[in-house]
Amino acid sequence: MKAFVVRAPGGLDKLEIRDIADPGEPGPGQIRVAIHATSLNFHDLLVVSGKSPTADGRVPMADGAGVVEAVGEGVTEFAAGDHVVSCFFPQWLDGLPQPEVGNFAGTPGDGIDGMAAMHVVRAASAFTHAPRGWSHAEAATVTTAGLTAWRALVVDGALKAGDTVLALGTGGVSIAALQIATMMGARVIVTSSSDQKLDRAKALGADHVVNYRTHEKWAAQVREATGGRGVDHVIEVGGPGTLAQSIEAVRVGGHISLIGVLTGREGTVPTSLLMARQARLQGLIVGNRRQQQDYVRALEQSGVRPVIDRTFDFDALPDAFRHQQSAAHFGKICVEW
Repeated sequence: MKAFVVRAPGGLDKLEIRDIADPGEPGPGQIRVAIHATSLNFHDLLVVSGKSPTADGRVPMADGAGVVEAVGEGVTEFAAGDHVVSCFFPQWLDGLPQPEVGNFAGTPGDGIDGMAAMHVVRAASAFTHAPRGWSHAEAATVTTAGLTAWRALVVDGALKAGDTVLALGTGGVSIAALQIATMMGARVIVTSSSDQKLDRAKALGADHVVNYRTHEKWAAQVREATGGRGVDHVIEVGGPGTLAQSIEAVRVGGHISLIGVLTGREGTVPTSLLMARQARLQGLIVGNRRQQQDYVRALEQSGVRPVIDRTFDFDALPDAFRHQQSAAHFGKICVEW
């Protein structure tokens, strides 16, 4: 069976196709899935580049969408022919985060083999149904980016109509957040260094846009767009390089979802300003299976479809990562086979 593997110590030149053993038939409680698509996330890039080390020969990619080929004894939720999408934390079914999801030991493509393979056999609970009518590439955007935005805004942020959301950048999580906020009746402000990308964000429903190259202290522009009040929610994907401005931009009592580390893994926090804002700063990583099921139902009800920047063939996975590294994309990058 054909699959990509990452050879230690990592790097795109260490990402290669190999023939590996077929996973065989599903056992009790398991399903066999023919994987047809994956989508790229910053976490995947950290793994394949060696910045988040994993086992030599690891099959990468957390996101996977495909078709159930067979079900094991006791499986009633799925049947052969069902379209499914993987879970980022297959062991986290519901409820609050537990110690076992404090790391990536059970995450496909990191602690265990991932979805860059023709077939997988996993516990049935490691997948949910995909949104009805979606392509496999579209469905593959649900697992990481989509669910992260859903949890940040709807689950943890208690988003409601009339709220204002600030989304930093135009990557997968931020564009998913823009779409979720719009479908929930919220106003959205988007930042980017590209006026062209900002125009695309406006076409998707963004109410205000800010070029952070033109406006280095972009929080002032955000506060002006909200009449000085500040935003209710911030989708903070930058990390230490943008956090201070995000705290400036949030309203008193607002919510900041700390999701990404694009500008680094460590930095200072303006604690006095955070206290003055009385804002909730919450770190989060994706979400649980129940939340993913809720998200899928919301997508089906709303008719919202993901924004896919470009889709690559399976053999071109390294090129897909190079495109991701260029930061030229808008929305998600997918690989389909």
